[in-house]
Amino acid sequence: MDLEKFQNDVYEVTGSLSTQLREQDLPKLNYVRQQLIEMYKKNLVKINHSVLELICAANLIADGYSVEVEKQVSEILVCDLFAKKGDGDTILEIETGFTPPDHALDTNDYLTARIMSKIARYSKYCAKFSLATPVTGIIPIPKIFLIPPNARKKDDVKKVQDLCDRYYKNPPINHDDILNARLHSIYLINVDKKFAKPLDPQGYVELTEKLLERSEVKY
Repeated sequence: MDLEKFQNDVYEVTGSLSTQLREQDLPKLNYVRQQLIEMYKKNLVKINHSVLELICAANLIADGYSVEVEKQVSEILVCDLFAKKGDGDTILEIETGFTPPDHALDTNDYLTARIMSKIARYSKYCAKFSLATPVTGIIPIPKIFLIPPNARKKDDVKKVQDLCDRYYKNPPINHDDILNARLHSIYLINVDKKFAKPLDPQGYVELTEKLLERSEVKY
């Protein structure tokens, strides 16, 4: 663990991000930076994920939110970013698309199930739930989450639950959590240029479907 290197890196990132913020919002970003430094001392975070959190935090702060990172929202769930603005709150989970070696032969199914489980589990703890991902990767967004809960079909909910049950059994994903899950937006993170751009889920799916069709990959 190289604390000095971590501190230098997060200070460099926040220095770049501060140019996107009003002066009165800089303490909010510095607070997030200090949270990450304290967590790094406890070996709870790594620099690559921390950079993504800082970029997303700056975007939320510019939109008027106060942000906490690695916040516990239930007995078993810790979210990447929890943001509040007035009476509203939002959770943002960063998804890099990494799959462990144990799932080298079922990468697509594993990643899809993880996305499903995040939407189902986290969205009930906030008014708005969003995913974020680097522009270098594509994450599969199941189309069931593009339609309102009251328009979802039982068979489609069951398909989601069956796939999640293959990977998440302790605890399992609840049927009603899938039925009522909401996805507000998807942030595309450009690490090099230090910004995150939110897209509505439908727009993201349409964009990525075109790319996947060209590569003959389908989810």
